[in-house]
Amino acid sequence: MPKMKTKSGAKKRFRVTASGKIKFKQSNTSHRLLSRPKSMKRKARGTEILNESDANILRVYMPYIRKRKTQTTQKKEEA
Repeated sequence: MPKMKTKSGAKKRFRVTASGKIKFKQSNTSHRLLSRPKSMKRKARGTEILNESDANILRVYMPYIRKRKTQTTQKKEEA
């Protein structure tokens, strides 16, 4: 069975944390900043964690990212 390909646009825009959550850089921070309020630019700094339902859809585009362990999986590993 051949390897699945990761979408190159997704691998440039998203990173996976150690716990398996997906983080991304917020939008509206690169150009046309004069027309945007200062509060909007301040709130858009840094990175955010992707919503869980959106993260499930993203797993189609990035098939080899680490999945977050659920509590039932952790209990099975301990036993």
